[in-house]
Amino acid sequence: MRECIVSKMDMACTDCMKASDMKEQNGIRKRNWRTRICYLLKITSSSKSLSTRLSYRPTAEEVEQWAESLDKLLGYKYGKAAFRIFLKSEFCEENLEFWTACEEYRTISSPEKLSSRARSIYEEFIQCDAPKEINLDYPTKDAIAQSLQLPSLTCFLSAQKKVFSLMENNSYPRFLQSELYKEIYNVARGEGKHLQS
Repeated sequence: MRECIVSKMDMACTDCMKASDMKEQNGIRKRNWRTRICYLLKITSSSKSLSTRLSYRPTAEEVEQWAESLDKLLGYKYGKAAFRIFLKSEFCEENLEFWTACEEYRTISSPEKLSSRARSIYEEFIQCDAPKEINLDYPTKDAIAQSLQLPSLTCFLSAQKKVFSLMENNSYPRFLQSELYKEIYNVARGEGKHLQS
């Protein structure tokens, strides 16, 4: 499990890098989110007209609504993509990936597919040493493991709520204070600089 950083000013997510790693990679991380956000906003120097390029961007009103709640942010295609970019920069994108997998899981109607997908989510995010292991307490993990015998649409609900709360209380406030969010907002308002990678 990766080490966690918690400072007085800013409570970090529970799946973060060590402070020394963050300092060493700070320039790389910033460059990476700038590259990803350029792709997200489709800012190019091609000969496309300005109106065509602007149609790919979220509006200023939409970006303002992202700040109302995490639910609102995740309800917007560009908001969710921007939040994913931010979480990648903090090395904890598995939280959003798990939440999204749970949302998709609850739409499955076939019992066979339900069982197969439940096992897949468990192996990817929950079991010990899973490739994208999320931070959950033992009782929650154990309850999910037991429910895999006969999985229901709600077998991941408790874990999903815990991960959502973690994002809502830790990552989401930092996202709203981040240079990434501010730059998206400025670009949406037409005041931002062209992002360079």
